Amino acid sequence: MMENLLSILLVAVPDYPLWLVGFICLSFFLAGLVKGFLGMGMPAVLVILLTLFLPPLEAIPLIVLPMLVVNIFQFGRSHEPVAIARRYSVFAVFTILTIFVITSRIETYPEEVLLTSIGLAMVLFALNTFFGVPLRLGPSPLWQVAGGICSGILGGLSTVWSPPVVMYLIGRNADKDEFIGAVGYLFMVGSLGLVLVLGTISLLTVDIAVQSMAGLAISLFSFRIGEYLRNFLDTETFRKAVMIAFLVMGSRLVVVSLF
Repeated sequence: MMENLLSILLVAVPDYPLWLVGFICLSFFLAGLVKGFLGMGMPAVLVILLTLFLPPLEAIPLIVLPMLVVNIFQFGRSHEPVAIARRYSVFAVFTILTIFVITSRIETYPEEVLLTSIGLAMVLFALNTFFGVPLRLGPSPLWQVAGGICSGILGGLSTVWSPPVVMYLIGRNADKDEFIGAVGYLFMVGSLGLVLVLGTISLLTVDIAVQSMAGLAISLFSFRIGEYLRNFLDTETFRKAVMIAFLVMGSRLVVVSLF
């Protein structure tokens, strides 16, 4: 199976050297492993690893289709998906509108801006997981507007918009089932926005889509391994190790980009 997927990647990206194709495969494998073990972190792992050797404008299109597919499944399997979609519709609308505005001009942004945004997203993701202070937010739709705009800006530049989404849902005291469903819904909507925009501006081509879906297959394979390992390893220790890696690599990316 892995040999067939590697062959697909080689056909889809003939200009990449073999070692880089192997690294892309490894990145998708690790992303699926983390997702299976922790239930989160797939786009974060991908974007932080792929941008080590690929420009952001090549790395970001590789990530969006797996993000979309995974979150379609997550949202579809949630309890009362229609009710969740209605409850968080304002958040979703402002997320996708902001993504359209930000990402439609992504080719004009300096690479340093994109790399700094990715690094900051990683740092925020790690710090929010470690030290996130729950805010108590009221039912006013203005909170959804603010959260959607913040998510759209961060996601449109880096593909990672977990911090605003998680902070909002915790602030609204969402229970476990609603939290999982709402995360899947809001990530699905944001991913769909990215796919549409990147396709419109020709950054998401057929070749990249084929490579991306082959990467998704690798991630789904390692996702099952991550779920299996969860029964034998300390989840909290693994989570801390991953977040420390995000914090270190994100900080490094910010420093390198700025200086």
